[in-house]
Amino acid sequence: MKLFGLLGYPVGHSASPAMMNAAFQAQNEAAVYLPFAVPPEQIEVALNGLQALGAVGVNVTIPHKRSAYAWVKQRTAEAELVGAVNTVRFTADGAIGHNTDVSGWWKSVAPYVQSNQPRVVIIGAGGAAMAILAAIASQRPSAHVVMAARRENAVDDLRQLFAHRLTIHYATWEARASEIAQADLIIQTTPIGMWPAIAQSPVEDAGVFSAGQVVQDIVYRPRQTQFMRLAAEQGATVVDGVSMLVYQGVDAYEWWLDKKAPVDTMFAAVNDKLVAEQTEHE
Repeated sequence: MKLFGLLGYPVGHSASPAMMNAAFQAQNEAAVYLPFAVPPEQIEVALNGLQALGAVGVNVTIPHKRSAYAWVKQRTAEAELVGAVNTVRFTADGAIGHNTDVSGWWKSVAPYVQSNQPRVVIIGAGGAAMAILAAIASQRPSAHVVMAARRENAVDDLRQLFAHRLTIHYATWEARASEIAQADLIIQTTPIGMWPAIAQSPVEDAGVFSAGQVVQDIVYRPRQTQFMRLAAEQGATVVDGVSMLVYQGVDAYEWWLDKKAPVDTMFAAVNDKLVAEQTEHE
């Protein structure tokens, strides 16, 4: 039995175990994917233990991505670009760190991004924004990127990190609505609107959105956030956070096992889990 898992703190909310175990079952893979709640001070102990047990690989989520980056012996180009690891593969020569958040996010929006020079607004400047910037730098380096965030210093750090690959502009939190109104692609990366505060949104005026825009909220609880609802009212194309979750999982699965992942099965498993959760809360 091949052992895989998810290391985070907490991890009880994650849909990844349901998604990955459904994929293993669909392909008759003798494997199991387990959630491991690991306090920050124990992450190296956990990784060493899993390697000793013969685990094939693990995903790593908040707050361990940078610690995993430091721990692995080798890193892929994607992990180096972001400075974080969300996927680890254990080998006889030591662990390899990868980052599928980059490719996973791009796959979630790529069908809707036709321009080579899109005007992009990213709301927030945390870890998720970093992976998104890495994807834009790789796929649309000529994009006009604006980051609307409360902390300018956080945007400055990202600007320096990507200075040789991408031009990033800062917008104050107060200016976010006017920037959104001018954008082709808007990505909401903050926790605003996440369950249980589902009535909240980074913007309250649907009038900032328009038809032709692509609007994504990487929050997936609820599946359709208030932010997405406002955008959809104005005819914008909306993309939920589930697609990013699934595609990063797809890329991890394929990187670990060197075989095509059952994408439809993985989407269905996440959808079933979220529907069951919603039913419980109603």
